Amino acid sequence: MPTYDDALEVYLRDNFAIEDDVLRTIRENIAARGLPQITLKPEEGRFLEFIVAASAARLALEIGTLGGYSGTWIARALPDNGRLITIEVNPEHASVADNNFRLAGLAERVDIRVGDAHQMLLELSAEGPFDFIFIDAEKEGYPAYLDWALENLQPGGIVAGHNAFGHGDVVDTADASERTEALRAFNRRLAEDPRMVSLIFPAGDGTAFALRRK
Repeated sequence: MPTYDDALEVYLRDNFAIEDDVLRTIRENIAARGLPQITLKPEEGRFLEFIVAASAARLALEIGTLGGYSGTWIARALPDNGRLITIEVNPEHASVADNNFRLAGLAERVDIRVGDAHQMLLELSAEGPFDFIFIDAEKEGYPAYLDWALENLQPGGIVAGHNAFGHGDVVDTADASERTEALRAFNRRLAEDPRMVSLIFPAGDGTAFALRRK
């Protein structure tokens, strides 16, 4: 039986997740501005776009903007009257993302909020419920972000969390770090919560997805 490996990753990317010039430029801008090189792989971004489009989401939230690469995939899948709110703690990263969203022609569809997500989410509850929530911030905060998401997600809505594999650390029994334990708790809760239908998309570092039952 074939196993998903580097060759199949390239095959997937070359056939289903080809970066256009805009996405390629956004990735290059992120590197040129010295932001952390932790951007999604194209196939991960394409799957986000697929899920957002398939769910007919209109109001999306992203926790952790970085340079706007993942947000571009998400926002492209929204309808013309859709809206993405994205939270970034670092003002310099938010500035890079703002330029990239403008480059992508998405400035009118994306609302960047700058500040600590844990504090900002308290106010964002009044703007929900949300159809799609993507979590890609500090991993230690994932359980708290999930708590909020489950209270502010539309029935039939989807919550997703990037780096669900923790670069393989979630299956390393010797790793009891706060970061890894938080990811394990996040994944376990999605898997066990009877309100959710969930799985991990295994490309890249894994993205956990959970659909809230209606």
